Amino acid sequence: MATFIFGILNITEDSFSDGARYLEPKAALQHARDLMADGADALDVGAASSNPRSKHVPADVEIARLKPIVALARKQGWKISIDSFATETQAWGLNAGADYLNDIQGFADESFYPQLAAAKAKLIVMHSVQGLGRAQKIDTDPKTIMGRIADFFEERMNALMAAGIARDRLILDPGMGLFVGTKPEVSLMVLRRLGLLKSVFGLPVMISVSRKSFLRKLAGREVAEIGPASLAAELYAALHGADMIRTHEPKPLRDALTIWSHISSIDR
Repeated sequence: MATFIFGILNITEDSFSDGARYLEPKAALQHARDLMADGADALDVGAASSNPRSKHVPADVEIARLKPIVALARKQGWKISIDSFATETQAWGLNAGADYLNDIQGFADESFYPQLAAAKAKLIVMHSVQGLGRAQKIDTDPKTIMGRIADFFEERMNALMAAGIARDRLILDPGMGLFVGTKPEVSLMVLRRLGLLKSVFGLPVMISVSRKSFLRKLAGREVAEIGPASLAAELYAALHGADMIRTHEPKPLRDALTIWSHISSIDR
């Protein structure tokens, strides 16, 4: 099973799971090394949090936080994804040689499309119910969420491709947790329908359930205790169509996928 793993590195003051823990460059650089040593295929680096209570981070501050990690990744030959919804930061990421741009707004800024079209980086196009900005607490219906996601992807993909961005550069992320709605059942429905999403669009799908609020609510656990629940959801996603998983803890996911691959290949 060739599931591609992104290791999450948050260089932020207020991320819900590890705010301020890796804000200092030395700590961030060490965690980058640890994530790659633990089995990540790439780093997904964010320098501005998207949780509802997070502070605004100016693009110049965001870029300054990202620079040491990108420099290390280039030196080590690691693949790197820039997780940002700020166009200025995304443009810097392209010039710095990022392999992926990961945008929770799904690349809503059409004025940036010519630069995206001229680049080579893969684009992780994420759906979110709030549309623009950070996550918000919005109530949605699990019965209609897949239609909403499909409509968003159809519209956004058409716009991106019309601007000259090749279809094979696009990766779809339906969103999870507050990005799809306040009810845990909405995120569960999206996980259950991953196969449908892939069959409709025929593009790689990335899933990020790691430490999400819906898992903490269902399991009755705090962030520090939510690792096993995250792993269970990640394995479900990987076995039901997710091509890529974005996680805070690559090691248990890599080990679990390795064992599953050995079990499934026996007696073939």
